Amino acid sequence: MFSHLPPLNSIRVFDAAARLKSFKAAASELNVTPTAVSHQIRSLEDTLGTLLFERKTRAVELTEEGEKLAQVAYLSLQQLSSVISEITNSQSTLTVSTTASFAALWLVPRLEKFHQQNPTIQVVVKTGEQLDDFERDRRIDLVIRYGRDDEEARDKIKLVTETIGAYTTPMYLKNVTRIEDACLIETKWKNQSLPSISWNQVTNGKIKGINIRHFDQEHHVVQAALAGQGIGLVSSLLVETAVEQGWLVEFPNHPKTAGLAYYSIIPSHNVRDQKVKRFQEWLLRELRDNKV
Repeated sequence: MFSHLPPLNSIRVFDAAARLKSFKAAASELNVTPTAVSHQIRSLEDTLGTLLFERKTRAVELTEEGEKLAQVAYLSLQQLSSVISEITNSQSTLTVSTTASFAALWLVPRLEKFHQQNPTIQVVVKTGEQLDDFERDRRIDLVIRYGRDDEEARDKIKLVTETIGAYTTPMYLKNVTRIEDACLIETKWKNQSLPSISWNQVTNGKIKGINIRHFDQEHHVVQAALAGQGIGLVSSLLVETAVEQGWLVEFPNHPKTAGLAYYSIIPSHNVRDQKVKRFQEWLLRELRDNKV
């Protein structure tokens, strides 16, 4: 019945090359040589009697026949993988792409909760400030983005809107009681499309000339505050654990200000993936009653 089908391994190699639009990148993902990938693709094209890729100088592009096969190949491999994991009760992997600060300060400390509830799902966290092309890179199962609350995105679900506050250690607060005498620490985003949140803004420019330090990662600001270096202007969400443990306290008489939002996006190729839905539902439950 299936005697006319090509070998499964050639379909797997084709899927990687089609997703990544590169034989070299596919080879890296599959841990084989680019030559081996090229050979498998050529063999598959010979079997099917048609070209699947247009070879260009530094890239490859899918032909019309290649596009058709790519869509079916990925869905088939995904379904096969899901069923095998279910049958064998083996651990499956879920890759989440998010910012380094959210991963380090909120997500990773809580992943043990998710693992206890879902022991067969291994969560891999991929961090970076660049915007991953998650529709192209199908190794990414779910994206947690940070930005304006009104930012539009397909299949976006808002997780939480943060507030920004001033935090320092109890010892620093004991020694420095006036904000004018403090070292103030803030974030200058690497991602310049994000609106800035600075000490000058939240104090209406009343602290010009005062000692202000900058980091390009919010978790660096938190770490500097934890080290007793000053008062960090940071998301209340990201310092939850530090405040609960008594490591950081709010600087008195300093009002909180509106921050940005975190939201999740499930790529179109994963909208039916049960483990991804389960993880997104867990995120929403964890953040549902969060007063940040």
